[in-house]
Amino acid sequence: MEETENSQVVTPSTPSQTFWGAVLSWVRDLVISVVLAIIVILFLYQPVKVEGTSMMPSLVDQERIFINKFLYRFGLGKVERGDMVVFWFPGDTSKSYIKRVIGVPGDVVSIDHGIVSVNGRPLEEDYVPEEYRDRQSMAPIVVPKDHYFVLGDHRSSSNDSRFWGPVPRQYIYGKAVFVYWPLDKIGLLH
Repeated sequence: MEETENSQVVTPSTPSQTFWGAVLSWVRDLVISVVLAIIVILFLYQPVKVEGTSMMPSLVDQERIFINKFLYRFGLGKVERGDMVVFWFPGDTSKSYIKRVIGVPGDVVSIDHGIVSVNGRPLEEDYVPEEYRDRQSMAPIVVPKDHYFVLGDHRSSSNDSRFWGPVPRQYIYGKAVFVYWPLDKIGLLH
């Protein structure tokens, strides 16, 4: 057989070379996957477990959700009224809470027998069923600069800004975006 200038000679690999090549390829892919997962968890999305009933019926005890940490960390998105945010509890920063943003900086928030008003207008809260409302009142407060007034959706069982005041912006580290467990509740959060 005559070789031409453009031909290549291929030598068959032995079974051990094929095996170790496959193992190295698998290990490389595993390392890349782990590094990408760490980047996603540290900077983008983090899975968390809901503990407690203060956000019912939107979120229930033991549900698993993803929070978007990237959005608020790098200032790409601003915290808006209606967002479900995850933050370090101002009274003990070793604990995280999840609540809904009701008032943003400069808003005047008041509660009259369970009816929440922002800037003198009653807030339409279709996410709070009648049986989860309480009939408490709160004198008007102005939400300070770089702070947010937050409430749980289950008002009668929520420890929130009514009791310990607005949350400093630097304590808010994520926005709840997606339920992934249980499977029958899977989907985007609103």
